[in-house]
Amino acid sequence: MKITHTEIYKFSIPMHPFTIATGTMHYAQNIFIRVHTDAGFYGVGECSAFPMIVGETQATCFEMAKDFAKLWKGKDPLAIDKRINDLHNFTAFNATIKSAFDMALFDISAKKINQPLYRFLRGNKKELETDLTIGIGLPEAMAEQAAEFKKRGVKIIKVKLGKNGEEDIKRIKQIRAATGKKIVLRVDANQGWDYDTAKKVLKEIAKYDIQFCEQPMRSWNDALLPKLRKKSAVKIMADESVFNHYDAERLIKAGACDYVNIKLSKSGGILEALQINTVCKKNKIPCMMGGMLESRIALTACAHFASVHNNIIFYDMDTCLLGHLSDPVIGGIKYHGFFIQIPDAPGIGADADENFLKTLVKAEV
Repeated sequence: MKITHTEIYKFSIPMHPFTIATGTMHYAQNIFIRVHTDAGFYGVGECSAFPMIVGETQATCFEMAKDFAKLWKGKDPLAIDKRINDLHNFTAFNATIKSAFDMALFDISAKKINQPLYRFLRGNKKELETDLTIGIGLPEAMAEQAAEFKKRGVKIIKVKLGKNGEEDIKRIKQIRAATGKKIVLRVDANQGWDYDTAKKVLKEIAKYDIQFCEQPMRSWNDALLPKLRKKSAVKIMADESVFNHYDAERLIKAGACDYVNIKLSKSGGILEALQINTVCKKNKIPCMMGGMLESRIALTACAHFASVHNNIIFYDMDTCLLGHLSDPVIGGIKYHGFFIQIPDAPGIGADADENFLKTLVKAEV
């Protein structure tokens, strides 16, 4: 089997504004690709550019994708390791756009054996219940949203923090009052605190039964994470500090985290995510399956991946529920309440709507 050509789309999905510590998003600025083969079928891939975290934009991903497509022309898509090494040898970093190409290869390989991706990954389905996230706002507004989530049947709420320590404490106090004790609360500071603020906030919010805190400080403060973890009654999850399995090994050896958040658009795709999970599992560090602002295409790939790994026990797979104003996806995962149903179609089991694609900027290489 050989790769013949690749279609590349600026897969822009309008959103209700969503605010985290590092900025406000108005669009999911994604890239969608189809890697075509001479076998008569193609593989799909999607990535979500999040410049304030990964340093890539939709524009940079689009340009790099054209270079990647040229590299792969005429080559075997089933040799996944070799194809990903082609990309690594061409350029350092650029994990986000690499993840879309990685995803397409796994889609092709699973389709080749006429099996869903979770079967290709040698696993089975398991129950996946996602949280639902509240973006940063006034404490009162966030508490109202939490109460609404509870009425909708949400059992796990993720709260974005990191703008102001004192305000963050008020946010959690009011949210817990609005939800009662049965709702699971987890928080994500998105690198927004310095060490002293993180220590104070975590001490104060621990009384409100917080499951864990994601990425309390900037990744350049990783050396302070072990000390913070020892002082914190809230468990620490590493996110922006872990892009690859080398990062995971480094933080775990330092005693810097209790958990690790795996994101395909951050790690470079499934191949690297497998290695991150292996390192974490070996060291008895449970993981979360997270995401950026992907549509149900990439989220379906995430669900396949999460389903086959028992070490992945937390699921933050609500990205297309966070105010996407359109759903340009055919097939893919379905939500039953906040439980995720994985398709049994060959490969990832999701594709983009042709009518939506006709409206987008496209390149073909």
